[in-house]
Amino acid sequence: MSKVIIIGSGLGGLSCGYILQKNGYDVTILEQGMQIGGCLQCFTRKGAKFETGMHFIGSAAPGQTMDRIFRYFELDRSVKLSELDPEAYNTVSLAGEKFRFASGREAFIDQMASYFPAEKDALYRYISIIDRIASASTLNSLTSSERDMAASTEYMTLPINEVMDGIFKDELLKNVLVGDLPLYSAELDKTPFAQHAFIMDFYNQSAYRIAGGSDAIGFSLAKSIERLGGQILTRKKVVKIHCDESKATGVETADEKFHPADYIISTIHPNRLLEMLDTRMIRPAFRNRIQSIPQTAGGFALYVKFKENSLPYMNTNLYAYKGLSPWNCEHYKGPEWPKGHLYMHMCHEDKAEFARSGVVLSYMNFDEVAQWKGSKIGRRGADYEEFKREHAERLIAEVEKHSPGFRDSIEAYWTSTPLTYLDYTGTEDGSMYGIAKDINLGPAGRVPYKTKIPNLLLAGQNVNSHGMLGVIVGTIVTCSELVPADIIYKQIEESCR
Repeated sequence: MSKVIIIGSGLGGLSCGYILQKNGYDVTILEQGMQIGGCLQCFTRKGAKFETGMHFIGSAAPGQTMDRIFRYFELDRSVKLSELDPEAYNTVSLAGEKFRFASGREAFIDQMASYFPAEKDALYRYISIIDRIASASTLNSLTSSERDMAASTEYMTLPINEVMDGIFKDELLKNVLVGDLPLYSAELDKTPFAQHAFIMDFYNQSAYRIAGGSDAIGFSLAKSIERLGGQILTRKKVVKIHCDESKATGVETADEKFHPADYIISTIHPNRLLEMLDTRMIRPAFRNRIQSIPQTAGGFALYVKFKENSLPYMNTNLYAYKGLSPWNCEHYKGPEWPKGHLYMHMCHEDKAEFARSGVVLSYMNFDEVAQWKGSKIGRRGADYEEFKREHAERLIAEVEKHSPGFRDSIEAYWTSTPLTYLDYTGTEDGSMYGIAKDINLGPAGRVPYKTKIPNLLLAGQNVNSHGMLGVIVGTIVTCSELVPADIIYKQIEESCR
């Protein structure tokens, strides 16, 4: 039985571990922290539970893509979902008005056309393009591995704003439709329209929160891996990957223990991986290219515990902006911050009446906190704590403008910055989603799942895309190097019968 070492226990590591253990490999997952899950992790403060990264998922209604994935990974047995409002799974607050996103093709078009009646025909064209792009990706639909080529490759090389300009005339409508861009840290003139299309399709089919917290996904996957015979070891930080002249031989952890392996899969940020490699098989040109790829923006998070029964549960995701456009919120000067925010309630139970806790996210550049880099969590000093407090108050004031009553409902709050992301996830400069998608870089801006070390593979959000579907699609691509893709697809199909 071939031995596989997986570095990192986030969604990428756990999903790879499940597929490979299920198909006859001997899997060991090494996690540097005390808790598994990566961005699936949750934490609790004063009885209030908070998610750190996976706040909601899409296409999880019966028969849809995520429902099939849940069944394959046995997540449907223990992970409970709570549907977001089908009439407003997303809400965009822009120009003093709120615009609701309804689930489903026809309902979405009708809803948007009620705000912009002159653009109804254009809305049909827009959704048709999205349908064409999404259906062209067989990996996205999890049906076959034979036709992995988009029917509209042009949309992978055209920026979102350029395609929008070609479809719509109304500037406000264009901005409303990209109002959820913090979900994937989209950038003007850089992010491909195809990425927007996949995310729009994924969430518009149906949208759900994970009742009780997204850590249930991590715990469920871990339990299944261990039941199948695999193991997950925490507090095992990998510090070096050992190689001979032709392949990787294993990994060394911080406790100076060597873990031999026939195959190694890294799900951590590629820059962290390169720091572990000292071999001629990885050429300087490759190192330089990977290290020069831009990162997505960092984020400031406000975690709020609400007073008991003080605030009705908000069954939508609210994206709110100061100005008339959601673009360029990551570019700001000190007093301008925050230019926008995403506000969500945590789903402690299905059909909750009142909110117990919520999170507010806003872009934050690493430069703002770089002076404290290298300091330890909880020991960054009074200046850092004051920085966080001052930014929290500014963010609270901005949320209050779009969601009156927010401030008075707060019992307590906590915060995190890009430094927190850096310490817990290892992403470069604490970026929220790792590697940024930039059409201007072409192939040079992509991270390959195969390396020049033949038995070292990559998975996780930096290889394909972030989020539940993006990571799992990347997992299937990576695992298909060890398990034929046809077998994985057949197993997915059989699990849904």
